[in-house]
Amino acid sequence: MRKPIIAGNWKLNKTPQEAMELVALLKRELSTVTDVEIVVCPVFTCLRDVEDILAESNIGIGAQNVYWEDEGAFTGEVSAPILKSSGAKYVIIGHSERRQYFGETNETVNKRIKAALKHQLIPIVCVGEVLSEREENKTFAVIEKQCKESLAGLTAEEMKLMIIAYEPVWAIGTGKTATPDQAQEVHKFIRDLLKKIFDEDTAQSVRIQYGGSVKPENTADLMGQADIDGALVGGASLKADSFTAIVKNTCGVKTN
Repeated sequence: MRKPIIAGNWKLNKTPQEAMELVALLKRELSTVTDVEIVVCPVFTCLRDVEDILAESNIGIGAQNVYWEDEGAFTGEVSAPILKSSGAKYVIIGHSERRQYFGETNETVNKRIKAALKHQLIPIVCVGEVLSEREENKTFAVIEKQCKESLAGLTAEEMKLMIIAYEPVWAIGTGKTATPDQAQEVHKFIRDLLKKIFDEDTAQSVRIQYGGSVKPENTADLMGQADIDGALVGGASLKADSFTAIVKNTCGVKTN
């Protein structure tokens, strides 16, 4: 049984004070949850403050990006050692907004993954198609290319340490959500692809999240699908009540 993981991607939101207030509420409201892995991913400058609040709690901390070098003349970047020392355990890599606005490629995603693994950070690796690609029936081809190139050179043991997040780009921040059947179809494709790239055991071990306008109202139906093992939550993770509801609506839902 794969343990569901719900991660909140705060994107460019929350000052340190606002971040501390939010995680203090989450810590209180979610303290009894044991069957769902919970992660919050604030901006870099909030990591240490959030870590201070969440120390010894059941909520993990993630970063939203990582550079592939440990140090050097790379203005504006942040390295895996810095993230780890700031309290991060997870890191989102290859989010669609990084690809769309900041030139992220499958090659750079691959380099970031390897840097994260080198320093024992858990990568949450994002893949997904834009609306035009779905309308042209290119979803599977896009996902396959992203997975093969992003995961190139990784061992099965390294893959087992990671999380994949399928995010149909057309459903991010639009209010549109892939139907449970649409999401499950792609999640199953990804799992079958992992079996081809690695092996059956690895494919069955890796957790695959869904990301794309996840709300309390659609959580249970999505999480009830056989190959959906959690969610990468955007806007709904910025409010304690909605994120708490998403986590609690995941509790007890069979994810296979």
